[in-house]
Amino acid sequence: MKSSEKKQKAVIIILGPSGSGKEIQAELLRKKFGVDCIGSGQLLRERGKKKDFTGRKILQTIDRGGLMMTPVIFKLWVDRFEKLKNKKNLKGFIMCGCPRKIFEARLIEETLKWYEWNKNVKVILIDISPKESVRRLTKRRMCEKCGKIIFYADKFVKIKECPVCGGEIIKRADDTVAGIKRRLAWFKNDVQPVINYYRKTGRLIKINGEQSIENVFSDILKALK
Repeated sequence: MKSSEKKQKAVIIILGPSGSGKEIQAELLRKKFGVDCIGSGQLLRERGKKKDFTGRKILQTIDRGGLMMTPVIFKLWVDRFEKLKNKKNLKGFIMCGCPRKIFEARLIEETLKWYEWNKNVKVILIDISPKESVRRLTKRRMCEKCGKIIFYADKFVKIKECPVCGGEIIKRADDTVAGIKRRLAWFKNDVQPVINYYRKTGRLIKINGEQSIENVFSDILKALK
């Protein structure tokens, strides 16, 4: 690696269909390398706590499994970018589950250039089949209070209280076969063009997601080296 590249903050974008485990891989990378993580879900839940129109609208959209309007989520991304830019000793950061549309990819591209983070960007696609996605998502649960996902392979899959906050463990309303198929159709129509875009720019790293969590993580680490 050239010295000029070493000075660049590492930006890792993680994409994948619903159930691919991208959130848990992002968390594993965050812990291993001590980098920050920007998760759209977490940003939206934090913004949803504000008792204003946008806060209420965000919670309504999340509850029905709808897609968030780009200007809303993009403002949250930029606000977090600004905080990261002012952070001392920033090593880099991970963006999980975004961009979701081709024009969002181009907006992020411009924004990363603005913040001078555009020279060391890697995009990881955690790939699983639609059948595997349905199998995993019909089994997973989440915390009603803090939103923590209890993964299909998680050792806590049978617990009734969240290991983080003690909240009640529930099944997401949109984790039905019909709801999952709608999200997979959206992924094919909207996110696949984003994947194709990153593939053409030579930044896409495709990982087989139909392995254990540990093996997926191991493959990601090998690819990043």
